[in-house]
Amino acid sequence: MEVMTHSSSFLLPSLPTDNGPSLAYALVVLNQRLPRFTPLLWERAQFRMCADGGANRVHDEFPQLFPHQDSADVRKRYKPDVIKGDMDSIRSEVLDFYAKLGTKILNEAHDQDTTDLHKCVACICDLPPNLEKSNLCILVAGALGGRFDHEIGNINVLCHFSKVRIILLSDDCLIQLLPRTYHHEIHIQSSVEGPHCGLIPIGMRSGSTTTTGLQWDLTNTEMSFGGLISTSNIVKEEKITVQSDADLLWTISIKKL
Repeated sequence: MEVMTHSSSFLLPSLPTDNGPSLAYALVVLNQRLPRFTPLLWERAQFRMCADGGANRVHDEFPQLFPHQDSADVRKRYKPDVIKGDMDSIRSEVLDFYAKLGTKILNEAHDQDTTDLHKCVACICDLPPNLEKSNLCILVAGALGGRFDHEIGNINVLCHFSKVRIILLSDDCLIQLLPRTYHHEIHIQSSVEGPHCGLIPIGMRSGSTTTTGLQWDLTNTEMSFGGLISTSNIVKEEKITVQSDADLLWTISIKKL
């Protein structure tokens, strides 16, 4: 079975050159408080999109992340390429501000069956010709925290777009899907993440999951909601391996440096 490698190197001050294939990053900003490292994600990304009210967050909170710089200059420097959603959260003055700067506005108010994140991921997969799709990785800032149904909706997007690398991020942790169709190698960036981690079956029971590199490794272990799930585990090695007969969520804590 093919091996899929994973790394949170996008959180490092500079990207290493010896940590697997080079990824093309896109960034989606949601309508939750921005992680403190969002400017770093912005610099990593080749394409930046706000999901509806996420534009309010960029407009209001980016200047707070640069308290010694002029707010107007910060807002002009961090201009999203696209704002997309049903436009029920973005403030009219924020919409006008970015439209005048040249941001593309995509109003999807007619579609009430998918979340704004779903709409943004679909757009990224379909539109930008400059992103290498085989190495595409979508970083989602503000994906966790706030209403639980929003969090579950964001996790559901991971499952719907299971062939796309998508990483949900908050100030405290990240979540990504490990599809059962691959063996997985996770290269731990110990300076910025860990040690707490978890592996959680999503959508179906896992009849057999095996790991290496964790304090409490799994060996052909069954996992399901209502039974055993691997939460509050600890990374012990620089490389974690995971094999499972079910899709799993991988989550790891992000250090506050």
